[in-house]
Amino acid sequence: MHRKTIILGFMLVFLSLSTAGCIDFLTGNDGSITYGARPTEIIYTIQYGFYINCSGYGDYDITYNCDIPEVLNGNCSIEILHPVDYEIKTIINNRMCSWNIHGIGDGNYVLGIKANVTSKSMIISNLNGANALTISEIKDNHFEIFEKHTKAQALNDTIYIDPSNPIIVEIAQDILNESSTENSFVVAKNIFKWLKQETTYDTHVLKYDLQSAILTYNLKTGDCDDLSVLYISLCKAAEIPARFIRGITIQKSEETSKIVAIQHAWVEVFVGGNIGNNGWIPVECAGTATGENKINSEVNQNFALESVEHLRLFEGTGSNESLNVSMSGPLAIYNPISIEISMDNFANVLNYKILKQTELYIDKNNNRLYK
Repeated sequence: MHRKTIILGFMLVFLSLSTAGCIDFLTGNDGSITYGARPTEIIYTIQYGFYINCSGYGDYDITYNCDIPEVLNGNCSIEILHPVDYEIKTIINNRMCSWNIHGIGDGNYVLGIKANVTSKSMIISNLNGANALTISEIKDNHFEIFEKHTKAQALNDTIYIDPSNPIIVEIAQDILNESSTENSFVVAKNIFKWLKQETTYDTHVLKYDLQSAILTYNLKTGDCDDLSVLYISLCKAAEIPARFIRGITIQKSEETSKIVAIQHAWVEVFVGGNIGNNGWIPVECAGTATGENKINSEVNQNFALESVEHLRLFEGTGSNESLNVSMSGPLAIYNPISIEISMDNFANVLNYKILKQTELYIDKNNNRLYK
């Protein structure tokens, strides 16, 4: 009997972030900078997953692994939307709700998660790299992390994260030499500055689902996935562990003014020293700051800071498998002669409320805080 397999990936929609340099700022006489007030604590409910409709008289098998959400700073409680035929699993070091459904004939399924989220911004207060480890100290004291998160990563025989590419190696080495330090935080920050100077955020100019690091370098533009891939490759080439983070950003739609959930990707870099997320610091590569102080604005608002808008779904492990899993969706096996199956992804935000809104302040010594 002829069987048909469908794999649906996430529909990725990329928008510029409201926290990425678009907020007015004031420069003080002492060299300090104050950015306009933005949400720093919010509460909301989100529902996401897939609507799956089966019609006909044949049988089918549906499997789907749905990422369980997390926030770095706050709380997140979940409810399973289809509370049968599932189990909670750890897959590639990530917690997921895993469905395995066998059905016959007509059937409608809402496979996904409802989460009640309270989120606060996570901020690394010192931008000078205080308490961060050197690259040599990371290799000596955290060799397992170093080994896992400095390798190339491929998908379908294409190397996307490519720290061995000669051009990427040369750029990383130049940045490392110009940094005049092995402080991992400082070097990662200088790589971020290079990214902001040499590339621009945009949706794909060519028809690629995901651009390799060297393609993004050549095009000088990319979306959040592409810029993250290039940044990770450069960090790894400098022997700084880095990993993909996939998730959602909660934003106000420019078209409808409604709060919407947008699929997104960003980066974590390991600098040790019990900084941030057990030594990992977040980096938002898809910023769109403009103007004379573009680079500083990007660093101040998007480096070593995770805004309240970020909801984490998948944390990369540095393996090819994790790159593949982070981009996968439901799988359906069925006979198309006797059954039809449609799958539509959804992500809805409800009951959004700002609990706190404060200004981001950077003093003359590069210390950063909300006030």
